[in-house]
Amino acid sequence: MAPDRFQEQFDQIQAAMGNEVVLAAGFEGSEPMFLYQKGYVLARADDAERVASLIREAFVRDRGGSQDENVRVEREESPGGVLRIRVGEPDRGERFGDRDVSDALKAVEDLERENGRRMVSRNHIVSIAVNCCPGDEPVPVSRCEPPNPAVAEFSGEAEVPVSVLVVDTGLVDDYKTHPWMHRVKGVGEIEFDDEGILKQYVGHGTFIAGLVSAVAPGTDVTVHATLVNAGAICEKDLGDKLLGGMLPEGRWPDIISLSAGTTSTCSETLLGLERFMDALKAHPETLLVAAAGNNGNDVRFWPAAYADHPGYAGAVVSVGALRKDGAARACFSNHGPWVTTYAPGERLVSAFTAVDPTPAEYDYQHSTFSKCRYDHLYDCTCQFPPHRGELTEKMKESPNAIRERVVFDGLAEWSGTSFSTPLVVGMIANYMMRNKGIDSRKAAERILAEPPAGRLQNIPVPALIPSTWTARSVQSVPAPAPR
Repeated sequence: MAPDRFQEQFDQIQAAMGNEVVLAAGFEGSEPMFLYQKGYVLARADDAERVASLIREAFVRDRGGSQDENVRVEREESPGGVLRIRVGEPDRGERFGDRDVSDALKAVEDLERENGRRMVSRNHIVSIAVNCCPGDEPVPVSRCEPPNPAVAEFSGEAEVPVSVLVVDTGLVDDYKTHPWMHRVKGVGEIEFDDEGILKQYVGHGTFIAGLVSAVAPGTDVTVHATLVNAGAICEKDLGDKLLGGMLPEGRWPDIISLSAGTTSTCSETLLGLERFMDALKAHPETLLVAAAGNNGNDVRFWPAAYADHPGYAGAVVSVGALRKDGAARACFSNHGPWVTTYAPGERLVSAFTAVDPTPAEYDYQHSTFSKCRYDHLYDCTCQFPPHRGELTEKMKESPNAIRERVVFDGLAEWSGTSFSTPLVVGMIANYMMRNKGIDSRKAAERILAEPPAGRLQNIPVPALIPSTWTARSVQSVPAPAPR
């Protein structure tokens, strides 16, 4: 039986969020595709009381009275402009769906049609574990090997360095033991669990900062530790953080790099990020570069999907992943008309832990598959390198199962649109430094307008490939025999 990555990641994120946020899974067709907070909905602050009143009325009418007492607006401070409305008593029972939330959304449908706008939504979980499933897990690399992309040459200090804000998991201790990361700054993260083993997704923000710094060594990179719960955060909390003091020195950076997101209810935009997106539109000096996601499909993934959304033209670049030879799309990469560009995203090498004489141990969380999850026929990250993960059901059931443990002493090899994104960030930053006075949006527009060297297989938009990136050969994998 194949591993159930969605179930595995659901458990991991729920454990990290504790009792504060109880999760439920939402569906796209018949497949579970996104997570959201159980027992709560979101509404704009100006709409919240009216929305809550309608939900109470519907609950009294349809449920017979008493359950309306659970419906209340939580009036906490909200820089993002939305409030949580409690509509039920969240519990850890059924995880697929939530009747309280579904009934609350239905209760407001008539008012939404009357006003011609959405007034309520789920509180989706924005996560680097997209579709609760990463491109793969990190693989140890010898500290003697160079990063890939290799560190580009830097001619000298820029008068006004390009500023990049990485919204991610934070930085590992002593990350500056990697010499090309001397211009990186930010907040650290808790790296180890109670057994002294590296926690899942630790090093994600460090890896991304290392990629930006390798491609564009003259860039000032600030990493904000936002995605601290197994790489996840509620959309409302993310919107509040983006507008509530995250920006360094109160100044909007040239580029925001975000390697997280979510699909959503009926592919709608995220209400919790609405005010931030409007603020971004009003700051033309800032570009959002966002990962397109690792679901292997064309379902819109937010906030990356704002890239082709009316009203946000030029404000967002969404990035998909190329496979390790750069010749085609990686099996896990999302795709579709809303993806702006693709960049290498398989088997990249960057900083992961500090270069330390005491290597850090890591237990694999997920088992690899016997074939590609998305029916690609090359040696993709679904299958290689093979390992067994401790979250996989068979491992949890067997008390004698052997954990697949590895050690890291600085570098890792990792795959995902999470890592294609900082390559594009670095290329845009380099263009800005070579062409003084040009802003990030204009730089992105010009790079994307340049004719590609050749049209790649199944890639309808330009692919951006750093000059210091080294391609790797792809091996064909036979198609599985018919049953």
